[in-house]
Amino acid sequence: MAGRDASGRPHALHYFVLTACLFVAAPADAQIYSWRDANGNLVLSNQRLAPTAALRSYAVPKAEGVRATRYAAFERSRLYDDLISEHARMNRLRADLVRAVVQVESAFNPYARSPKGAVGLMQLMPATIRQFGVKNPFSPEENVRAGSAYLRVLLDRYENNEELALAAYNAGPGAVDKHGQTVPPYRETQNYLAQVGQLSSRPIERRGSEIFKVVEIVDGRPVVRYTDRKPATGTYDVVAGR
Repeated sequence: MAGRDASGRPHALHYFVLTACLFVAAPADAQIYSWRDANGNLVLSNQRLAPTAALRSYAVPKAEGVRATRYAAFERSRLYDDLISEHARMNRLRADLVRAVVQVESAFNPYARSPKGAVGLMQLMPATIRQFGVKNPFSPEENVRAGSAYLRVLLDRYENNEELALAAYNAGPGAVDKHGQTVPPYRETQNYLAQVGQLSSRPIERRGSEIFKVVEIVDGRPVVRYTDRKPATGTYDVVAGR
């Protein structure tokens, strides 16, 4: 819930939701749950709220109307503000989106590990580490550099559709392509998109309501591509709607 300045525009309180280090001691792959408390505050937790339970929550610094079930250390995430902004700019990304990915992936813990092999601030998988020549994935600089570059690759692949790029970041581009270039029907991926969307300063962009399958001939061979933009010429198939 963002506050507003005298002109009616949302001010920095919403922005700083991203900087709250909510789950410092939680495993990197832990599920993040959210709900509204009796006072209407958004509560974020790594624990599922049981019907009869009442988890204690704490105010998140600089984030009006947001609480967490772990004490949120504001200063920890601020260490990476300049780093995130730099690599977001270099890769033509929204800094708030990269910050939200870091929050959901690792809660700003540069030494986070997951059982699936993902490591560091942006939870790089071994293939991504190799692809971008990362020597030390626990280095915040190298991790954010590679994670941001990989997110740019995914956005280019899906024509700047943030929803599909983020789904591919979480589940892999193979899963997105397997389901006709739509968000895979995995609860983990759908929750991931919801969490990033809650923490970013504006809604995740989808760009388009239909997915078109186009077959092009390149060097004498058919190449299949998918797009949310209706082709101006040639033949195509509508393979999915969102």
